[in-house]
Amino acid sequence: MTDLSSPTGREEALRARPRPDGSAPRALVLGATGYIGGRLVPRLLNAGYDVRVLARDPARVAAFSWGADVEIEEGSADDVEAVAAAVAEVDVLFYLVHSMAAGRGFEDADLRAAHTVASAAASAGVGRIVYLGGLHPDGVDLSPHLRSRVEVGEVFLSSGVPTLVLQAGVVIGSGSASFEMVRHLTDVLPYMPAPKWVRNRIQPIAVRDVMHYLLGAARVDSDVNRAVDIGGPDVLRYGQMMNGYAVEAGLHQRPIASLPVFTPNLASHWVNLVTPIPRSIARPLVASLQNECVMKNHDVDALIPQPADGLTPYRRAVQLALRRVREDAVETSWADGEVLGVPSDPLPSDPDWAGKVVFVDARTASTHAPAEALWRVIEGIGGENGWYSSPVLWAIRGWMDRLVGGIGLARGRRSRDRLTVGDALDFWRVEALEPGSFLRLRAEMKVPGLAWLELRASPENGGSRYEQRAVFFPTGLAGRLYWMAVVPFHGFVFAGMANRITAAAEQLAEDEGTSTAPDAVATASE
Repeated sequence: MTDLSSPTGREEALRARPRPDGSAPRALVLGATGYIGGRLVPRLLNAGYDVRVLARDPARVAAFSWGADVEIEEGSADDVEAVAAAVAEVDVLFYLVHSMAAGRGFEDADLRAAHTVASAAASAGVGRIVYLGGLHPDGVDLSPHLRSRVEVGEVFLSSGVPTLVLQAGVVIGSGSASFEMVRHLTDVLPYMPAPKWVRNRIQPIAVRDVMHYLLGAARVDSDVNRAVDIGGPDVLRYGQMMNGYAVEAGLHQRPIASLPVFTPNLASHWVNLVTPIPRSIARPLVASLQNECVMKNHDVDALIPQPADGLTPYRRAVQLALRRVREDAVETSWADGEVLGVPSDPLPSDPDWAGKVVFVDARTASTHAPAEALWRVIEGIGGENGWYSSPVLWAIRGWMDRLVGGIGLARGRRSRDRLTVGDALDFWRVEALEPGSFLRLRAEMKVPGLAWLELRASPENGGSRYEQRAVFFPTGLAGRLYWMAVVPFHGFVFAGMANRITAAAEQLAEDEGTSTAPDAVATASE
């Protein structure tokens, strides 16, 4: 169940207006499992709406924390019967669907779905449609992606249902495809050969401000039927966005060379080559950047007042996306799911290529030793006890660290067999400790990124299960190259650790007569 506590301060003024009979208004969200929709639904619930969602796969909705709090109608936006059922008794409809990733034919697919929804909404007497479109200039040839957004907005505006089209540019928040392209290009490339569109002006908007405008759009007067531009307070060139990201991510600013030879097709191939973003996504995004996307006016202010704390500057939006500051984490971070405390797992609404790159080496092993014996070996790791793998490789790593000004392995450990949070452990630091079961170490050696080592012991089938996870967040290209360089040694280091730690636990249990291995039990009984 999602937490339906009171909304945040900036959302309090946008609470739902009750129906004349005092009941809660109903909001229908199409695209609820997408990046924007997945963040809007819990805010609608917190604002006092009854929420219904239309989804092809109800199981995807159930994966969200709010999945049990919404009414689910199974189907797609171009399914006439499903849409007709979904729009019944709906006060406000949020249309957050587009087929950009579908490749060829996405414009026709978008138009078919828009006409289906517009017709059903008009027949059902829906009070308002809110559509999130794309910021674009007038009087120029638009990319297919932007042109499709405009056409869909026009379908809703001519539907007879009062419609507010919010036209946004680059949305800044982890998981947003536009932001992920900025993130990955800047992280990977120390020098950026780029198309001439890096000089184009763009008005990005923080995802938290998109949420503000979407909630506010549900409350505008019933006679409003128009499109308005929305954007943040900063107008930047694309190259400035990349370097602003670099500063907040702790990277050096990137020299950027504008090359006229980059066509949109070639540039999308380049983006796909150096980032994990699929070409089906990269191509329409790149094509959309051929035009400057800046607000033509601020008419939206007369309809939806700005947040009380103001619109979010670009650099602060990046800080939120990178979790440099903690507020509004739900709406800005696609990677807020924390496994064992390390932020590395995506939210259900986000694609697998989204978010900060993380490298993981995970190992597991089962042992006849009880969890208590296994934990004693884990807690005694490092220092004089060593790291249960090639001592030569660990020694080399320690010498390398000292050569670049690091602390090396000389610190050892404070106690031979006991650890507490904050203890130094060779070139690690104890960051988290659950006595008897879990240890997380944060690396303090010199590495181009952030690294953790996690060790866990848990009971299993009379014995125990050992889990080991090395997690590395690379910084820039150097971090990725570092991981690639050390991967060949993982088979010796990390596999060796898992094997030798469980073997040491079994030997300890056998010595103490607590092993559940058949031979050990027989020996103990004799």
